[in-house]
Amino acid sequence: MLHAAHASFDLGSLERGSCLDGRLAELRGRSVVLAVADQALAALALIELDGLARRVVLCPADVPPEHLPHVIATAEADAVVSDGTAALPSLPTDALFVAKPPKTSAAEVERQPQRTTEWVLLTSGTTGVPKLVVHSLDSLTRPIASSPARGPLPLWSTFYDIRRYGGLQVFLRAMLGGGSLVLSSAGEAVGAYLERAAALGATHILGTPTHWRGALMSPSVRRIQPRYVRLSGEIADQVILDHLRDCYPDAGLVHAFASTEAGVAFEVADGKSGFPADLTGARIADVDIKVEQGSLRLRSPRTASRYLGANAEPLRDADGFVDTGDMVEQRGERCYFVGRRGGIINVGGQKIHPEEVEAVINSHPQVRLSLVRARKSPITGALVIADVVLCSDAGAGDSRSLEQEIKEHCRARLPRHKVPATINFVPALEVSASGKLERRNA
Repeated sequence: MLHAAHASFDLGSLERGSCLDGRLAELRGRSVVLAVADQALAALALIELDGLARRVVLCPADVPPEHLPHVIATAEADAVVSDGTAALPSLPTDALFVAKPPKTSAAEVERQPQRTTEWVLLTSGTTGVPKLVVHSLDSLTRPIASSPARGPLPLWSTFYDIRRYGGLQVFLRAMLGGGSLVLSSAGEAVGAYLERAAALGATHILGTPTHWRGALMSPSVRRIQPRYVRLSGEIADQVILDHLRDCYPDAGLVHAFASTEAGVAFEVADGKSGFPADLTGARIADVDIKVEQGSLRLRSPRTASRYLGANAEPLRDADGFVDTGDMVEQRGERCYFVGRRGGIINVGGQKIHPEEVEAVINSHPQVRLSLVRARKSPITGALVIADVVLCSDAGAGDSRSLEQEIKEHCRARLPRHKVPATINFVPALEVSASGKLERRNA
């Protein structure tokens, strides 16, 4: 069962009919871009297309319209499935298909899989047009345990969009494990989503650390009573893990590392940030893990096969490893993620990972969330600036005094060049549709 804000669908609705208005047979063997705004409708269309289309591109609703021609051309798409909401480029009449809530189809379609469908995911595209990453259903489902669940079936719930890697993992877990899934909807307030998940009895809830920080600011966060809480997609610092443990003391609390290209690598369930250092150089299940030049690198059958495109760069190195670009630092017997290789701020020749500074700022008791960025400086090249969202119960006192207090908090824990030159108090921070903080240089 798929639960969306407006309706619920059971998979039996596809056995009785089609969400593609009787035109499913026309999509056999075609390369299809799935550009449907509604997640539940996209999920139903995806289930129908697997094994029928040769390629399906999962296009999230937030993809800028100007990028759609690039996606369609790179995928060599000869069909687009839409619900009429996306601003599509001009297409031949026989290339456009409209998805609707399932209804009985006049024409029976042989649904037995006839081919291996390529499942194509888009990278976030924060530095330009997105890359198209080719997975198979096998590579996507490798991280999912096949043993039957014991006890009541889980009712999964996720802040993620199921057309991104993290959300797709939740969708597949729910579908293959026989559970149900509560989907978030575009524009739905966090509180409203949590109330809906609570009313349906959600037991397993997943999101990015930013998703969870937003949820913890809502009174409705106490309405849900999950058995399992999972974070991925961003660095899970100790502050957010401790807040979630305090909020849900009886839930299993896990943070995991995964990427669109490399798939799920490992998960950490000890309640601590970072991961045990002995994971590096090891083989966990079917994943080889190593750190080279400070960057985490992975090799496994969970990895995508390639990038699409005539001039696409290789996805793996000569030894089959994917360079994730996530930088790792070992401290004692534990490794910690410090940031992305491409996100470094250079202050007078000193390199700073914004996420490292954010973790310290977030540990201040009056801070809920922060974003560290660069501002150009004619002297040092850049200055470190922090935008800070305060906790709802933070006093409305002297902001200048609080700014100095947070700076002193940073000075006690960071080298001088990493301490923010300026702290701006803001009501909110911009979050991408994938649930991550929007990071742009000032």
